[in-house]
Formats: sequence, C-alpha cells, structure tokens
Amino acid sequence: MPEPVVVACGRSPIGRAMKGSLVNTRPDDLAAYVVEKVLDKVPQLDRAEIEDLICGCGLPGGEQGFNLGRVVSILTRLDVPGTTITRYCASSLQSSRIAAHAIRAGEGDVFISVGVECVSRYLNGTSDIPTAQNEKLQPGNGEGYPDIYITMGQTAENVARREEISREEQDQFALRSQQRAVAAEDDGFFAREII
Repeated sequence: MPEPVVVACGRSPIGRAMKGSLVNTRPDDLAAYVVEKVLDKVPQLDRAEIEDLICGCGLPGGEQGFNLGRVVSILTRLDVPGTTITRYCASSLQSSRIAAHAIRAGEGDVFISVGVECVSRYLNGTSDIPTAQNEKLQPGNGEGYPDIYITMGQTAENVARREEISREEQDQFALRSQQRAVAAEDDGFFAREII
C-alpha cells in the first residue's frame, strides 16, 4: 500500500476578520495564489501528474460557493476536476485525509489538498446565512431546521464545563498561546510556511 507524504506546504497569513490587508481578497483568488506558490516549491513536479485538487471549505456559499475546488483548479490552470468538501472548522484537515486515502487506495500518486476560509467575505453570502427565500422549501432564515450546529465558542464552553476548566484558566491559556504565536512569528518559526 502506498504511503502518502507531504512534499510541500504553505499558507496565507492569518488576517483579522473585516480588517487588514486580506479583507478585499476573494477566497478563490487567495486559495489559487497559495496553491501556485506551493507548486513553485516543487519545480520538478510535472503538473500533468496531479490527479485532483481537493478543497476544504468551512462555509461553501457566497463567494466560497459552487465547487470551489474546481474554481481553484481553473484559476491555477490545472487539468483536474477539483472537488469541494465541508466539515466546518475541520474542512482542510478532511481534504488532506481524503487525499491520503486516495493515495493509499491507489487512485493516484499526486493530489493537492487546499483549505480556504475568508470570514471577511461572509457578508457576500454563506451557506449558513441564506439570503434567498423559497416558500416551497424551508425558510431561508433557518427556522424549522434542527439545531445541530454549535460554534467553536460554545464547544469551548461545553469542554470547559465537562473538564472543570475555569474561565480564568482558559484566559491564561489563550494569552499564553497568543504570546507564543507572536514570539514564534518574530523568531521566524513560520517563515517557511507563510506565503
């Protein structure tokens, strides 16, 4: 059974939602740019060997809608079908899992796994905040749908309650994590992955 390996990786900088230098960048353009820059890291790769591009997108609606994987494959001039999967916050991780499974199953040797999420662009529409109404279907305001989704914040509160972690302990951990991230970036730790 073939063993999948990651030969190159990269990511965009993390921006501030609704602010910062990436606020006017469409998600498809951002993903395509990162894919191009990662492919530049592997000049010996024949693009014809790429089997597919799998795009993980947490909220595939609005500008992140349709088959974003196909859109990115076209923007990067790759001759692959492209597919989009969603698993909310774990979407890009799921795209990597799908690529690894495909390699192990012998479906191909080279896959691109990409993830994209542009919170700043949600005002242009998302799958969770539909703007259209159709009386023959469930109302677009979400009423009538089962309450099956909880946010990361609600998840954190549930875990904290279950594990008996105080709010003060959470805040201390969050501050320490942020300080470590800033120090790591200042020390160049992320330099090879930020495109």
